[in-house]
Amino acid sequence: MAQLWGGRFTKETDKLVYNFNASISFDQKFYKQDIMGSRAHVKMLAKQGILTEEERDQILEGLDGILKDVENGTLEITSEYEDIHSFVEANLIDRIGDPGKKLHTGRSRNDQVALDMKLYVRDEIDEIDGELKELLTELLSLMSDNVETYMPGFTHLQKAQPVTLAHHIGAYFEMFRRDRERMADIRKRMNLCPLGAGALAGTTYPLDREYTARLLGFDGPTRNSMDSVSDRDYVIELLSALSTIMMHLSRFSEEIILWNSNEYGFVEIDDAYSTGSSIMPQKKNPDIAELLRGKTGRVYGALMSILTIMKGIPLAYNKDMQEDKELTFDAIDTVKGCLRLFAGMISTMEFRKEVMEASAKKGFTNATDAADYLVNHGVPFRDAHGIVGRLVLLCIDRGISLDELPLEEYQKISPVFEEDIYDAVSMKTCVEKRETYGAPGPDVMKKVIAVNREYLEKN
Repeated sequence: MAQLWGGRFTKETDKLVYNFNASISFDQKFYKQDIMGSRAHVKMLAKQGILTEEERDQILEGLDGILKDVENGTLEITSEYEDIHSFVEANLIDRIGDPGKKLHTGRSRNDQVALDMKLYVRDEIDEIDGELKELLTELLSLMSDNVETYMPGFTHLQKAQPVTLAHHIGAYFEMFRRDRERMADIRKRMNLCPLGAGALAGTTYPLDREYTARLLGFDGPTRNSMDSVSDRDYVIELLSALSTIMMHLSRFSEEIILWNSNEYGFVEIDDAYSTGSSIMPQKKNPDIAELLRGKTGRVYGALMSILTIMKGIPLAYNKDMQEDKELTFDAIDTVKGCLRLFAGMISTMEFRKEVMEASAKKGFTNATDAADYLVNHGVPFRDAHGIVGRLVLLCIDRGISLDELPLEEYQKISPVFEEDIYDAVSMKTCVEKRETYGAPGPDVMKKVIAVNREYLEKN
């Protein structure tokens, strides 16, 4: 078919070049946003007297018909068209004739695609925010149910101090809450309308850009027409935020993979989120958690690609920027799918509470509390540290925990120990004594849960 830009050219574009240049295969995702932007543009043109009210109504009716027919499947978006803008405009002209040729007045494909991309990204940010909120709701439920579920906390992948499952999951609640805040920040900063910037230098038509921006839910028009058509900062920020979301999902998935292993045995992943081995009948593999971990690299790749694409582009628009679409679409779809799967996986996962508590005991996570016991009985901390170190060596040699070591053995190393040492090093006491804000103690943990619940109710 004839191209919208064909007047300057005297020969047909090579078919291979045409296909290489075309974007219809992926920017057809924009059809709703493209029609929405065109509707606002036409209303503004009529308001400014550039189109008659009759022409406006004809065009709006034609656009509504195209949208309806695409959505009900009677109108197919095909590779006959170079891009989604060409598809909409060509079909509009076919339907309403000459008034359809006025749709593009005062507009370039440069500011049009910039608008479509912003509208699409804005919609997707809202959807991702919804997925993050669903995940946070599930995490909060797990926190509420596990304020007294004891487990080892780790540093360097070594058992360190006793915490609770609520406290451990609460760390991820904070991560995903920050992810929501990042997405909201990006949405706010990008919410300026590029329509009316033209190809790069605006237009001689008396456009009302503030009016168009209001119609489309933007905070106002962009302030520089060259930046309007060449800005992809918001795409880079989005992909960076999506990469951070995936990093958080990957970290949690890695822990679930470890916890699911025979060596840990902390969790049992539901059959719906596991697979078996084709040769080893005993296997139950955490494939979904592993795929979530693996797909993180896919989203990172999109971020690195767009950074590389944009680094050498002079002002204003260049065709290189067309490459942002597939990368961004894929990253968005990947993150949304991963968030849904992860929320489903943890909501059906069984936590083996007894195994987790036993692991905390056997890992001497209460050793610091044994040292604190001595300090509270007048022993200098450095001496207390050495005494407890000797106790731990003795327990390791005998294959027992500090809870199981007889009192006489304690007193052989330090006569300061009394019967109350067993209460001091119990998991319950070790956790309950940690009551500073942000610690795993049950009273303060309940306060944090209340704060988190209020946050989700308000946001």
